[in-house]
Amino acid sequence: MGLLFFVAIVSGVVLYAPFMAKLDFGTLRRGRSKRLGWLDRHNLLGIVTLAWASVVGVTGTINTFVVPITNIWKANGLAAIAASETRTPLGPNRASVQAALDAVQRKAPDMEPQFIAFPGVVFSSKHHYAVFMKGTTPMTSKLLLPGFVDAATGRLDSVTPMPWYMQAMLLAQPLHFGDYGGLVMKIVWAVFDVLTIVVLGSGLYLWLRRKGGPSEQRVREVVMAGETA
Repeated sequence: MGLLFFVAIVSGVVLYAPFMAKLDFGTLRRGRSKRLGWLDRHNLLGIVTLAWASVVGVTGTINTFVVPITNIWKANGLAAIAASETRTPLGPNRASVQAALDAVQRKAPDMEPQFIAFPGVVFSSKHHYAVFMKGTTPMTSKLLLPGFVDAATGRLDSVTPMPWYMQAMLLAQPLHFGDYGGLVMKIVWAVFDVLTIVVLGSGLYLWLRRKGGPSEQRVREVVMAGETA
C-alpha cells in the first residue's frame, strides 16, 4: 500500500506538470464550477505536500520490512560474531554486564547506551552481551552502533557499525513518525497529515463526480479549462 501511495504521488506530478503549464502556481479559479474549485485545491495541496508525502510513503514501506531486514542482518552481520561461540562455552558464571558496557563505551566515547541484549535474544548471539550505543543528537539517537562482549569472559569481540540497510530502516522510523524534533516537529507532521487527508478526500470526490464519456474526453475538458482560465 505504501508503494501504491508513492506511485499515486508520482502519477499526480505527471498529470500536474502539463496542466499547470497554462496557469500560475497556486491559482484558484473562482466563480467557476464547484468541481473545478476542488480540482485547483487538490492540485495545490498535492504539490505543497509532495515531498512530505513521498518521504512518509517510502519510509512507511521500509518500516513494514523490519522483521525480514533484521533477519538478514542476523544471518549476515552476526555470522562472524557467532563463530566465536564454539571457542567460549557459556557456563552459569557470567561476566559483569557493567564491565561489558564499559568496554564498548571505551570504543565509542561520544555515544551513550541505548539498550543491552542478553545472550540468546533477538539482537544478540547465544554467547554475547550485545551493547547498543546511540548518538546524542535528535537524529543520530536513532542510529545504533552494536558492540559484542563475550558473556563468559568479558572479552570485547567486536564493535561493528550497522550495514546500510539497517541504517536505512532505523532512519525511516523517525522520518515516518516525525518524533525526533520535539513538539514543533510533531505539530508540523500533524498539519501535513491533515493536508494529505484533504488531498486524498478531494481526489476521491473528483473521481466520484467525474463526467461521463471516455477518459481522453475528460482530460481534454480539464486542459481546455486551464487554457481558458
